[in-house]
Amino acid sequence: MTAMTAKEVQQKLEAGETLHMIDVREQFEVEEGHIKGITHIPLGELEERVGELDKNKEYIMVCRSGGRSGKATAYLEEKGYKVINMTGGMMSWEGKTV
Repeated sequence: MTAMTAKEVQQKLEAGETLHMIDVREQFEVEEGHIKGITHIPLGELEERVGELDKNKEYIMVCRSGGRSGKATAYLEEKGYKVINMTGGMMSWEGKTV
């Protein structure tokens, strides 16, 4: 499984890179603060919403601590998607949130 730290993700965003990020937390968690521009697909809905994703794009999976996003990363890799797990999740995020 490919992984990237929250700091590495933040540095890429601050450098102006376009990242495709999916937050797999629950709605109430996302409302408490999330990375700007993120797509919200709760882990429990990922299987039914996988068709919304583009296999030609690379996705960074985000959750609270890295566990749920790790499960999402493994599932999407199995389906042939290019995905990266953001280790440490939002608990490690030091950048801006909205």
